[in-house]
Amino acid sequence: MRILVLGGTSFLGRHVVEAALAGHHEVTLFNRGLTNPDLYPETEKLHGDRGGDLAALSTGTFDVVIDTSGQLPRQVKGSAGLLADRVSHYTFVSSISVYADFSRPVDESAPVATLEDPDAEDDRPENYGGNKALCEQAAEAAMPGRTLVVRPGLIVGPYDPTDRFTYWPHRVAMGGEVLAPQPAEAAVQYIDARDLAAWMLDMAARRATGTYNATGPETRQAMASLLETCKRESGSDAEFTWVSEQFLNEQKVEAWSDLPLYVPPSDASFANFLAADCRRAIADGLRFRPLTETIHDTLSWAATRPTDYTWKAGITREREAALLESWAGRSRS
Repeated sequence: MRILVLGGTSFLGRHVVEAALAGHHEVTLFNRGLTNPDLYPETEKLHGDRGGDLAALSTGTFDVVIDTSGQLPRQVKGSAGLLADRVSHYTFVSSISVYADFSRPVDESAPVATLEDPDAEDDRPENYGGNKALCEQAAEAAMPGRTLVVRPGLIVGPYDPTDRFTYWPHRVAMGGEVLAPQPAEAAVQYIDARDLAAWMLDMAARRATGTYNATGPETRQAMASLLETCKRESGSDAEFTWVSEQFLNEQKVEAWSDLPLYVPPSDASFANFLAADCRRAIADGLRFRPLTETIHDTLSWAATRPTDYTWKAGITREREAALLESWAGRSRS
């Protein structure tokens, strides 16, 4: 296929490009040329800015567009509209965050978030889901019947700039007493970026359309199972101390950012945030590599980063030690 990737040099986009090149597809990248510009010299590179400079996209024909970088509806409307007459198929990478209500189970038919002012282009974090929902609509409006909307959950693996998964394999590999959030049996969901990339390319090759939740694993996994797998894979001596939601709240430990993959059990509004129904994607070929492989490869990649790297998620060892000491003191009193 002749594939145009909007983005392509950061995390998921990199995995899409690598999978496409491995499959001997002809790949063109459109981005600003700022992030990892030396990657993939064998590809055609078009430079511009989705904020307004789309001139580089005004010529050329492609079989497939894979949009990994659209955040605002104007961006998607501009690119999809400009390319509509010169491409066969458009894949837009959205997010599980589009759903309006996680207090109930979410499949692809669940209502999506809306914005009070859809034209405001307000990219504050609280508007992320609403903006992604509008992006989906913009893609479909530009290419009706030719659009695949993919709603991933937490994307993980090598090149992840967020550390929202990497924190756990890295921390567990360091060993010792590890602070973990109760309940140990809470469900977690995530998808290796390589599995997502491979599936999207397959779906694009088949010109599949419609909307799909895309996260994993295939069967329910508990937080305790994830952490124990991290321990076995890294061969560490980690011991997990499971602390209560009340304690975490008192200590002002933030869910998701300080403790990735943690959703407070009392927050009914997010009860199903890590329980999205992905049966449709699985029935259409989405497959998941073993967690041990994701952990191993994530640890190997993380080890290549600078020793003074500043983590984007998770708590420092110093804060963790203080929290564990406070928890132990409470238990003794």
